[in-house]
Amino acid sequence: MRVVIAEDSALLREGLVQLISMVGHEVVAAVDDAPGLLRAVAEHEPDVAVTDVRMPPDNSDDGLRAALRLTRTHPDVGILVLSQYVVPGAAADLLESTASGIGYLLKDRVGDVDELIDTLERVASRGTVIDPEVVRRLLGRRRHRSTLERLSPREREVLALMAQGRSNAAVAAQLVISEAAVAKNISGIFGKLGLHPAPQDNRRVLAVLAYLGN
Repeated sequence: MRVVIAEDSALLREGLVQLISMVGHEVVAAVDDAPGLLRAVAEHEPDVAVTDVRMPPDNSDDGLRAALRLTRTHPDVGILVLSQYVVPGAAADLLESTASGIGYLLKDRVGDVDELIDTLERVASRGTVIDPEVVRRLLGRRRHRSTLERLSPREREVLALMAQGRSNAAVAAQLVISEAAVAKNISGIFGKLGLHPAPQDNRRVLAVLAYLGN
């Protein structure tokens, strides 16, 4: 796997390079600002680009805006956003920008090498990974739950794990139920949220967007 890293903290940037390299993946560029990220991706065409939300030159949401731009200009490049804090709108913006190959992880998770590498590999494989803490915070901010109130407690548990990017097998293992039961719950979620089969839609992502947006 070939990776580009954009992080303005020299210490964290070098730490990420070391962590990713020591498991056999290649960091093809490590830059410290959003314009550098755009240039590096255009030059190297990596499998995954890792970026912070807040970065130079404006030190606002430059990293996020660069990530959103890359989902349009380089749709085959997976995007993993690392953030010091939960930025609720960032996760929703990423999910709305593309149906696959995106992730949002808090920097606290970087110390867990296995989780970091697993997330990178899932994003590179066109998976969608949202940090469990982001999901929890978004759940706590909801005020109007009319749509999700239609779901059973088990369906809510399944949808929460889907929002973390878990496969049916992983959801089944987490909840100690069969994959058939997971599939049945997902079918119920789609039906209650009015997500009917359509070739141009990814119902799994649309369900997660409904979850995060309510």
